Amino acid sequence: MNDLLWLDQPGCDDPVRVGGKAANLARLAARCPVPPGFVLTAAAHARSPGDSLPDDLARAVADAYAALGTRCGAADPAVAVRSSAVDEDGASASFAGIFASYLNVRGLDAVLAAIVRCWSSAADPRVLAYRRERGGDSVGLGVLVQALVAADAAAVVFSVNPTSRAADELVINANWGLGESIVGGLATPDTWILRRPALSTIQFRLGDKAQMTVRSDGGTREVPVLRTLRARACLTDAQVHELGALALRLEDAMGWPVDLECAYEAGRLYLLQCRPITALR
Repeated sequence: MNDLLWLDQPGCDDPVRVGGKAANLARLAARCPVPPGFVLTAAAHARSPGDSLPDDLARAVADAYAALGTRCGAADPAVAVRSSAVDEDGASASFAGIFASYLNVRGLDAVLAAIVRCWSSAADPRVLAYRRERGGDSVGLGVLVQALVAADAAAVVFSVNPTSRAADELVINANWGLGESIVGGLATPDTWILRRPALSTIQFRLGDKAQMTVRSDGGTREVPVLRTLRARACLTDAQVHELGALALRLEDAMGWPVDLECAYEAGRLYLLQCRPITALR
């Protein structure tokens, strides 16, 4: 159906259909460790009343959520439910952190409710003001429902230094737990600056990492980081090199400097988001 597409399904790489965030991940799903997931398209948003899902769409989500559970080996898999606007994470605007996202959502009823809340975020005054500044009005909104990575550590990677704009530098910020503490500025992360393309370390700063984001019942919460973990880097040298190599590879594939969100669970790397670096525009 036109209302729901899987990330690895043809057509899901079209930002007009599923929004920029989901389209970028779909474009990379076959060659990168992207967690499985499905997207409610902008067309589904357009034909829905806003405070609920039509019966046929709710049934489609139920079937897809059950299929995702089969892929994940869990009856009610924990998922991330993220907004993916048609003009998000593209060449002219990022909307980073403006639209709603919900982590550690479990159970069909909770997933359906999170989808509706994502749709409602399109009418948020901040979104409307941001869009007016850029000459836009209405919004097409996809919603990505994706298997949650229970991250031991998470990282944000910039293939070009967003502060100095040095094209020969790559920057990694990382913290223990889920990535919300980094994206939301809730903790001072560990920071690596690497020389590209060799990925040799120019500078390493040990962050305070006082807080970390962890899963809790029905969502997430912030907890203090143990002093022993605060005192050491949250990534190994091998992981730092792996993240740097991924950023260079994706910059080449996408055709622009990339801003990545990644996570490690049990030593395995996952790609959660890929978008242009807003600060370089």
